[in-house]
Amino acid sequence: MTTADPTRTPGPARPAPPAGTSHAAGAPHIAEPGHIAEPRHIAGPSGAAGPSLTGGALLRLDAATVRFGQRTALDGVDLEIAEHEIVCVLGPSGSGKSTLLRVVAGLQDLASGRVLLDGADQRGVPPHRRGVGLMFQDHQLFPQRDVGGNVGFGPRMHKAPRDRREQRVAELLDLVGLPGAQSRGVAELSGGEQQRVALARALAPEPRLLMLDEPLGQLDRSLRERLVVELRQLFGRLGTTVLAVTHDQGEAFALADRVVVMRDGRIAQTGTPLEVWQHPVDEFVARFLGFDAVTDAVVTGGSAATTGWGGLPVPPGTPDGPCRLLVRPTGVRLVAPDAAGALRCTVAARTFRGGHVAVTLRPERGPELEAECALRDAPAEGAAVGVTFDPEDVVVLPG
Repeated sequence: MTTADPTRTPGPARPAPPAGTSHAAGAPHIAEPGHIAEPRHIAGPSGAAGPSLTGGALLRLDAATVRFGQRTALDGVDLEIAEHEIVCVLGPSGSGKSTLLRVVAGLQDLASGRVLLDGADQRGVPPHRRGVGLMFQDHQLFPQRDVGGNVGFGPRMHKAPRDRREQRVAELLDLVGLPGAQSRGVAELSGGEQQRVALARALAPEPRLLMLDEPLGQLDRSLRERLVVELRQLFGRLGTTVLAVTHDQGEAFALADRVVVMRDGRIAQTGTPLEVWQHPVDEFVARFLGFDAVTDAVVTGGSAATTGWGGLPVPPGTPDGPCRLLVRPTGVRLVAPDAAGALRCTVAARTFRGGHVAVTLRPERGPELEAECALRDAPAEGAAVGVTFDPEDVVVLPG
């Protein structure tokens, strides 16, 4: 489905971000899934790197609030998205992420607050006049039309000349990896091919903002991981501004320039994928990202903390006092069980996760821990091991 202003005729695509931009996926593992996208240069109104937060944003939400009876689905949300930026909204079911998308698309009315596109208040503007594209999880292709008819539907509704429509369709099918597929029927396409056609159709009217609702949710994991990298590269070439909603942390971290984590209708944290992964703002975000090794701690001397696991190093300069402490799996180092200063543990379980093995550890004191190691180095279940901690992967959460 694509919603776009029928008074706008397709024009040339916006230029891609400046040369030298990188779109390759980087590499730290997020809980189990995927990769962290490498940062791109995003030119704001002043030309400075990063999105503008002082005005001139392509999309801005001001205290956006939605209520369903007594339940508040969006609670005073403020959000800005710069031109060419890719923003992914994450959160558990009921956090408000899909409601946010529907509000921007004009499919859900606000109880209070504003949605602005290019600085214009969208109150009262119907979906088809907002100039935005919306792609759903289930594709919603027209079964009675062939691939070309699906992709060309938006430009046709915009009354674009036939030769221009055909050129646009051919260009987009080539971009999404389906060159020459215009005459193919929708029913004969695989799930991944349908996803590509749906994306081409959403891009065809050249929307100023493309919105994706769980765009890869119905695809198998290997195809999903491949397509998310292709999507980021494609959006970079086209200079597309994207607002995506997903429950998949790996998908969001691989696709986005900026991640927004929602909880109970509010934004819990926003930042680059690396910022959010390295510095979750609270225990909710940490656990949502799959980091479960969280415990009470008391920091003393600015460099060590007393925990249920014993003494742990913390980043230098950490304020003294009580706090909650997170230890990422990458910071749990396996050593000999009798190594000096090591916490003795028993291997409770091993989980194969492709490039590594997640090892669940039952310490002699304190809550369970998780470590990561190569398959060839993974200890057997029931084995005794020692654990030391890397301070770079110890995160102090607000107490």
